[in-house]
Amino acid sequence: MAKFAFDTQPALRYLSDAEIVRVHKAAMTVLEEVGVFFDNEELISVLAGAGCQADLATKVVKIPSALAEDCIRKVPESFDLYDRSGGYALTVGGPTYHFDPGSAGLNFLESDGATCRPATTADMENTARIVDALPLYRIQSTAMTLSDVPKPVMDCYRVYLVLKNSTKPISTGAFSPEGVFYVQALLASVRGGKKALRERPMATMDICSAPPLKWSSLSCYNLMDCAKLGLPIETISVPMPGAASPATLAGSLVIQVAEAVSGIVSAQLSSPGAKMIMGGAPMTMDMRYFTTSLNAVETSQIGTGFAQVARYYGIPSHTYAGLADPKVVDVQAGLETGVSGLAAALGGVNMISGVGMVDFVNTFSLEKLVIDHEMVAMVDRITRGFAVTDETLALDVIAAVGPGGEYLKERHTMKHIRSEIYAPPSVIDKKNRETWEAEGKKDAFARAREEVSRLLAGHAPAPLAPAAAAKLKDAMSEIAEKAGCCVVL
Repeated sequence: MAKFAFDTQPALRYLSDAEIVRVHKAAMTVLEEVGVFFDNEELISVLAGAGCQADLATKVVKIPSALAEDCIRKVPESFDLYDRSGGYALTVGGPTYHFDPGSAGLNFLESDGATCRPATTADMENTARIVDALPLYRIQSTAMTLSDVPKPVMDCYRVYLVLKNSTKPISTGAFSPEGVFYVQALLASVRGGKKALRERPMATMDICSAPPLKWSSLSCYNLMDCAKLGLPIETISVPMPGAASPATLAGSLVIQVAEAVSGIVSAQLSSPGAKMIMGGAPMTMDMRYFTTSLNAVETSQIGTGFAQVARYYGIPSHTYAGLADPKVVDVQAGLETGVSGLAAALGGVNMISGVGMVDFVNTFSLEKLVIDHEMVAMVDRITRGFAVTDETLALDVIAAVGPGGEYLKERHTMKHIRSEIYAPPSVIDKKNRETWEAEGKKDAFARAREEVSRLLAGHAPAPLAPAAAAKLKDAMSEIAEKAGCCVVL
């Protein structure tokens, strides 16, 4: 992706080229004239030293547009993530998109589809194993806030559990300044050291701003430290029209861009060339119930509009999509998941977080995670399109078969039918009524429950090499000791 160019705009566009420039200029005006609050004297000093106007009394920093644009140019246009053993896993940026589970859910939906309870270590382990087994999920996430783990080590303990139960890279984050270094230590323990991890990163670190136009002390430290350690950063801005950002979608988009760029400036001044993703979790507030949704139609519009700006900057993008607001995995869940997931993929978002989540990103469901994998497969088929060539137009076959003929036995059919027509597995019902009734009249959730059981019983994630497993255990043990906590290893 080129910097400040329009040649990589996606299929689904809300903004014209001219409107992208207007949003960019508006965000630069906000940074220059309104400023951003940074609750961290160390970062304020760095910003001031680079030419920003800093008010130490209010902690508001005004960032010149020239500096902001220079820092945007320093961000890599794409980067690779690697698996637990150091092998290539995926590219972040460019034309690619990847779905990963939602993060930090407080609750877990039991397999009966109705019982909701606090999430536990076993739930995180099972989630990691399911994601490891499903091929279209190329990246893990630390999907839950665990009720049975001490808070001082919860952020890194989730990473520890995922590393034990999957080879895939991880989207995660830290809950304290020390947490960044703890996560780095765990990742490095299985990858042969910090240098190897820097050269072949295997995790992205979510760092959240606090809308509107604020960075907490923790987030400021995380921005600086992740950049210096070579851990790829995913900024997460949370605009909320009418509450934490202007009521208009365009105004909320300006806030999200300004917050993301202020994070980019902070990281690039700390370590020029730091790998970054411009991300966000747009929300809407339903004034009737005072609930906040990451999956409203408008959040998809903000998220994909934001992706257009990120592509203009030549920086990878992120949003939340593929999740749902109902408390159970029902028709509404399927509707919201499919619409938002497809919109994000067609809208050019690179990293799409949220699969497996219901109840306003509060609750995780393994059954929904399995169903959502089929949503991703369908999105992949839609975005792949179809080829128009002499072979695929098939005029010779049409002529040979003629009016009223049959194509089932044609060699051309045998050659192309599997690649042209996607055949969903048994989680998606494509059987006739008689067969469906004979097999127990199961709905999608019941079939997904059976698939979860099958995967947990039959899929064994590749084990860590004994030396790496020992180093991982030692690293987690040392972290727990420093934090004065006791955890199961």
